[in-house]
Amino acid sequence: MPDVKHFDPDRVLDEVVELFWRRGASSTGVGEVVAVTGLSRSSLYSTFGGKQELYLAALRRYVDRRSRPVLDALASDGRGLPVIAEFFDRLVQARCAGPQARWGCMVSNAHADTVVDADVRQILDDHHERLRSSMRSALESARSRGQLRPGLHVGSTAEALALLAYGVNLRSRAGAPAADLRATVTALLETLSAEIPAKEK
Repeated sequence: MPDVKHFDPDRVLDEVVELFWRRGASSTGVGEVVAVTGLSRSSLYSTFGGKQELYLAALRRYVDRRSRPVLDALASDGRGLPVIAEFFDRLVQARCAGPQARWGCMVSNAHADTVVDADVRQILDDHHERLRSSMRSALESARSRGQLRPGLHVGSTAEALALLAYGVNLRSRAGAPAADLRATVTALLETLSAEIPAKEK
């Protein structure tokens, strides 16, 4: 008679997402996963595979459930610079306050990990392309609304904004004050705008 799972794999994976997100893959051992989930090693291995397979499943779940909806909304909003500003404002708020404060972003944390294999790298590359594409869509909306300064290269600016998002994630994890992060974001966004900031007029 086959074994019957007496646990909810979705719930367990949600718990593992938070563990890897908070601790990082390299710093998290299987013993910690066992302690957090309350499952035996054999149950974990038979359901998810080894630690690396479990980490990959957790990282994909984070991307699908936390990152993708935000980036899809950014790409489709159509308001241009205001939606980019709101994206960063919510990012700083999430990273500096609330139950996951100072955890950073699981994707950004993975970029900074000491060991990144080919499967993880593919997830990170796919996520980066989605982030950059979403920023580009928002910038093109901004251009169509006359919000961008003349001569701005949309592609390289989208890349710069993607890198700024990673920077906010990593600096917030290191304890940077929310006010400093917001000031940096504001300064960069002002360089994109067709309007001259009041203090420079």
